[in-house]
Amino acid sequence: MTGADAPQAVPDGSLPGPDGAPRCPWALSAPDYLAYHDDEWGRPVHGDDALFERLCLEAFQSGLSWITILRRRPGFRTAFAGFRIAEVAGFTDADRERLLADPGIIRNRAKIDATLANARVLADWAPGELDELIWSHAPDPAGRPVPKVLADVPAITPESTALSKALKKRGLRFVGPTTAYALMQACGLVDDHLETCVARSALQGREEPRDQPRPAPRPATTLPPRALTGPDT
Repeated sequence: MTGADAPQAVPDGSLPGPDGAPRCPWALSAPDYLAYHDDEWGRPVHGDDALFERLCLEAFQSGLSWITILRRRPGFRTAFAGFRIAEVAGFTDADRERLLADPGIIRNRAKIDATLANARVLADWAPGELDELIWSHAPDPAGRPVPKVLADVPAITPESTALSKALKKRGLRFVGPTTAYALMQACGLVDDHLETCVARSALQGREEPRDQPRPAPRPATTLPPRALTGPDT
């Protein structure tokens, strides 16, 4: 872990962004992170194909920095037919070889094979079944303490462990509890924005209107939760 991927010695609490609004520190390390933090992370995601995409990308991220996946997301979407489950389920051996040679994605054989296998499993599910299963594991927000510092944000919870077990029981691969929790964070099942973060206010409908374009981000500070982890299968 070196360079921009190395956490820096900064306070854990929210930091003022380039527009002066407080944000989770990891959002300020790159333009990609700033936009993802403000516009996507923690916002509810529904739909089988949309959730399949997030599940796949979180699996590909295992052992890597999330920025690596985020910057390759357009390539992933092209390579995997927009993560439309029915189409990916129909990929052939030739498609697999194409993916293994595609420099626009992470060419990890085990993760590619898991993605194709998961699509074939999900293709037999009823419409909305993946959405229902995932969202059935969303915890009651009233029972979750609001994180004040990054150290308050967990990597695994009882709900993510239960979700991981449920997905594995149904035949899905590369869905360990850490991957499951990252999915829950990304898709809005939980809100792990720090207490004073402007994005948390936005999710609760209290965001002040922005009249100016988003300024450039500050230099790197620290990484998002689960930015660099070991394998989680």
